[in-house]
Amino acid sequence: MPELPEVETIVRSLAPGICGRVIERAELLFKPLLRRAPRGGLAVLAGKRVLNVRRRGKMAIVECEGGLSLVFHLKMTGQLLLAGRGEARDIHTRLVVKFSDGGAELRFRDIRKFGFLLCVKGAPESACAELSCLGPEPLDITIEDFGRALSGRKARIKGLLLDQSVIAGIGNIYADEILFDSRIHPVTRAPALSKNDVGRLWESTRKILALAIDAKGSTLRDYVDAEGKPGGFQLFHKVYDREGEPCVTCGSPVKRIRVAGRSSYFCARCQRRGGRDKAAKTSPAAWTNSAKKR
Repeated sequence: MPELPEVETIVRSLAPGICGRVIERAELLFKPLLRRAPRGGLAVLAGKRVLNVRRRGKMAIVECEGGLSLVFHLKMTGQLLLAGRGEARDIHTRLVVKFSDGGAELRFRDIRKFGFLLCVKGAPESACAELSCLGPEPLDITIEDFGRALSGRKARIKGLLLDQSVIAGIGNIYADEILFDSRIHPVTRAPALSKNDVGRLWESTRKILALAIDAKGSTLRDYVDAEGKPGGFQLFHKVYDREGEPCVTCGSPVKRIRVAGRSSYFCARCQRRGGRDKAAKTSPAAWTNSAKKR
């Protein structure tokens, strides 16, 4: 599932191609894609100019004139792509948005059909529960608010990082990479985290997500940006999907367990359960070096 870095990359690559353009019509090719819309359905978009494209959590938002917004959740295999108007559509194309200038159209493609679309009127964050329930953005939250978001909770830290109502945008890939970078075991419960642990976790969250955005996200299977280009951060993964491979720090084999119903990858030596080891600071240059070694 595309996570914060992937969706951020998509909206950044999509915005120059559609902002300022006027929608001619939207063709819904797979009706279950649209969960909710004003009376008149997607026909209300005709003649409306696209004002902005942004991200909230793992969702992409296309804001249009008239207080209308399209909210996309890509789920497992969803893609938002720019394609030439005469370019052939494949069988997995679920939505096509055409523009009055006759240029490139916006297409939503989804192999597994898990993605969904909302067409809402008004401020998106208040107009739909799918956005209003989200926690703060991890790249915007202060260290004090980050600590407060975790305080009073008894769940394991891996599960809390995945809980979108606690922190929005982090999924399985980046939760594992963040926990490795901060040297925290994924089954550690929130009350067991010291103030220093929380500080390291906050710093690692910001660092890993920023590095992943710089690398245009992680392409493991279906993810590409709006231009169809894959990401590159998968080359820098230190634990995710590396079960049995040597830890890039200590050489111990990377392990996999189930936490919060998800596969969790970690190094048992670097992320000692209940340990208070000071995390080694990893510079962006070190990440580059570790990728070259692999």
